[in-house]
Amino acid sequence: MDKKNALRAGAVAAGTTLMMLLMSSPALALTRDDGDDPGPGLSVVETLGLYVVAPIVLFLVIAGLVMIGDKKPKKG
Repeated sequence: MDKKNALRAGAVAAGTTLMMLLMSSPALALTRDDGDDPGPGLSVVETLGLYVVAPIVLFLVIAGLVMIGDKKPKKG
């Protein structure tokens, strides 16, 4: 892919993203619905643990299990 095509693809992607952001309507998250009962908010530590640390630990556990399962005795 040459430089001109890469530039064109980037411009199209940026333009599409910008148009989607400009044309989208607000989520109206400030308006409460009937029966809406949100729970208490998360602290910074809880948020980082849930959305940063937990996925990294889960990835490492899965990768470790795959690596352990891949260690077969080599025939040779």
